[in-house]
Amino acid sequence: MKKEDYQFFEKNGYLPLGKILDKNETETFIKVFDRDREETGYHWYDFGHHQSINCDALATSPEFDDLLRHPKVMEPISELMGGKTCFSEICIRHMKPYEGELHRGWHRDRAHLLEHPLRMDYIQLMVYLADVDETTHCFSISPESIDQDVLDTEAQLEHGGIQDLYGESGTAILFNVSVLHTATARKTNQERKSVQVYYGHQHQPYLSEDSIIPTRLWKDHTDSDVRDFYSVFNRKTREYIQRAGDDSDLPLEEVLELLVEIDYETGKRQRPD
Repeated sequence: MKKEDYQFFEKNGYLPLGKILDKNETETFIKVFDRDREETGYHWYDFGHHQSINCDALATSPEFDDLLRHPKVMEPISELMGGKTCFSEICIRHMKPYEGELHRGWHRDRAHLLEHPLRMDYIQLMVYLADVDETTHCFSISPESIDQDVLDTEAQLEHGGIQDLYGESGTAILFNVSVLHTATARKTNQERKSVQVYYGHQHQPYLSEDSIIPTRLWKDHTDSDVRDFYSVFNRKTREYIQRAGDDSDLPLEEVLELLVEIDYETGKRQRPD
């Protein structure tokens, strides 16, 4: 990582990585994304404003492991986080064309980790799998320096302003999830497709109950570094291991049925009336 990139992150709380995927990689992951919606769309659910998501993408589409551990991603994440990092969550997200008014839901995912040099407990990777510009939905952030006070939403927007982040399909962004950010929905006839991955410190607690860590990654993978990366379990993964046992021959439909039931219990999904 260049010194200027680290300094940019210090001053803004995010770092555009540019187009990290080549043409073949971009086409491959778009096909994987579309296949996931077509074949396991029943596992997706509505989330937030005008979004649908699948946070078990490592189960439904194992290829996404290659994206979230992409060399052009892991090197800057390691330098920005410092120390050993781990997988925390993956959600693939879709936003349909939209006829409504401009909508932003500003939020911080977690409090700042003040003892970290970048005040960062978790970092998120945002990968666009559709072209994003001023005529489409996009990701927006309010730049925040590590030297400034942590402000409430109104004060932060006044101080830092709004940065809409654009790029062609295959573009990636890293950001501190404690910095104020949002999905921006605007009137458009274009879809938004994104892969959003959280990474944490191995010595910190797990982030959320959203994503399963499949057995093939934490137990069966031949690379010990990969097993180590996937070693911080949430309750969802522990419950799945306890209930599924040896899942090597378990059909995907049964895996997803079990994961949905666990989601009901943890409150990630609402059980039908």
